[in-house]
Amino acid sequence: MSRKTLDFRADAYRNVLGFTFRHWAHQPARIALICALVIADTLALVMVPSFSGRIVDAIAGAQAAAEEEALRAFAIVIGLGLFGISVRWFTFHGVIKLTLRMMADIVNNGFHRVQRFSTDWHANSFAGSTVRKITRGMWALDQLNDVLLVALLPSLVMLVGATIILGSYWPVMGLVVGLGSMLYIGVTVGLSMGFVSPAASLANACDTRLGGALADAVSCNNVVKAFGAETREESRLRHVLGKWDHRTRRTWKRGNLSGTIQGYLMVAMQAGILGTGLLMWQRGLASPGDITFVLAMFFVLQGYLRDVGQHIRNLQRAVNDMEELVALERTPLGIDDRPGAGPIAITQGAIRFERVTFRYGAHPSPLYRDFSVGIRPGERVGLVGHSGSGKTTFVKLIQRLYDVSDGAITIDGQDIAAVQQSSLRNQIAIVQQEPILFHRTLAENIAYGRPDASRAEIMEAARQANAHDFILSLPKQYETMVGERGVKLSGGERQRVAIARAFLANAPILILDEATSSLDSESEVMIQQAMERLMEGRTTLVIAHRLSTVRALDRLLVFDKGRIVEEGDHEALIRLKGGIYRRLFERQALELTKGLVA
Repeated sequence: MSRKTLDFRADAYRNVLGFTFRHWAHQPARIALICALVIADTLALVMVPSFSGRIVDAIAGAQAAAEEEALRAFAIVIGLGLFGISVRWFTFHGVIKLTLRMMADIVNNGFHRVQRFSTDWHANSFAGSTVRKITRGMWALDQLNDVLLVALLPSLVMLVGATIILGSYWPVMGLVVGLGSMLYIGVTVGLSMGFVSPAASLANACDTRLGGALADAVSCNNVVKAFGAETREESRLRHVLGKWDHRTRRTWKRGNLSGTIQGYLMVAMQAGILGTGLLMWQRGLASPGDITFVLAMFFVLQGYLRDVGQHIRNLQRAVNDMEELVALERTPLGIDDRPGAGPIAITQGAIRFERVTFRYGAHPSPLYRDFSVGIRPGERVGLVGHSGSGKTTFVKLIQRLYDVSDGAITIDGQDIAAVQQSSLRNQIAIVQQEPILFHRTLAENIAYGRPDASRAEIMEAARQANAHDFILSLPKQYETMVGERGVKLSGGERQRVAIARAFLANAPILILDEATSSLDSESEVMIQQAMERLMEGRTTLVIAHRLSTVRALDRLLVFDKGRIVEEGDHEALIRLKGGIYRRLFERQALELTKGLVA
């Protein structure tokens, strides 16, 4: 194994263990109590072989006081056993409380970060893979706590204690046990980190991709059915499963080989300890009780050493399973609130782009360069242009889904980069072209922007969006569950629920991404009337795909390659010969005429 790989694995262990110890620091008293109980239990177990040897010596001695000595040693052995059982109960009780709190904390923290990751991060990540990283890491933490606190810690205490006790009787035996244990643990750790762990890490990456592939196909099942592509998706999954099978098989084979090597080392250590004991007995340096002590101690040691190998393998698996979760914790948020950022106070809704420069990621050229424009309070503005011209980016920057490279965006004179993102977005209502609903009730979806809204307010918002009548026709009405992403509703119904959500939010700034594009003509007329009422007194931005919807707006901004090339109302722009807006409008009008004739 290369030095670079070993360093990488060492970093992974440091990161995961550091992550775990930081969470331990949140419960220091409980950790201290668990460690004290584990050490007490293990020391009690270490003493059992010594008293077992005394029983044998007492029996073999045939002295008057032998029976009393044997019974005393017997009582101590039974007492140590009962003590150990009681201590272990309290130990596991503490570990359960510790682990459950830690598992809840890491899921909460992981969810907190995922919710706040940038739009780019979400665009490049599978939702199913992200969920798998968090849940797999959560359960791996359970295993890691068990390994560290109730497996490795007592094993190490036992090995150290046995070495000291045996060494106090026979220094040579202590040396054999100490060196043998160190060699065994060293080889086990080396095999785990340098041989098994890299393969396990690759297998976990495949496991994450497998979860993502399954979630992707299941969530898009309507598209799969629409194209009769079930067999094709199964073939694609088999390809992913093939890689998963190869890497998982390699990991398991390496684990099996590692266990075999540890078995050979165990036999060698067994030969060293028992051989040394027999040699001392042969030379008259050990009594039958001493040999009983050595044998009992060896069998205890053998169990712990064998377990150490298994514990280290479990530690390696837990570290591998937690790597992606820890990496998630270490991933920058992308768009973060500045230290000390306060809430924004939007009273009028005046928006200004002041010499803004913006580029997507590492794209060589910016979309906006030295871009400036102002939108007056309460103005209704349409954003027009070809696909990719910068319309959608314009509203995303206002929501601060991206940070600008240079310049500033202000609302009512406040730089949006200097305020809390949540307060900014709470005061911007948006209706997307493809609305997304939660798998919750219709009432919960409508009230998402105002969870404290009354049922009367929810129903009024639904009426304004022309959604009330179809909701009442459903068996459970406003308590109807809409399915994942609103799959139980038609496109037009989902759109109307999203519009009702925007009505209820009652925000000073409104963004409509062609909000009526999914409605039939009759509903569209009713919604347009409602929209006119909704726009009153609010700054409104309309991303226009069908130009017939923006004719009554106060001003239109025509975008082309990140620049505003035309500006004015519909009547002014339609008279510009050779203008982009006029060309787009005439093309759509011609397509509509052809459609009617056909």
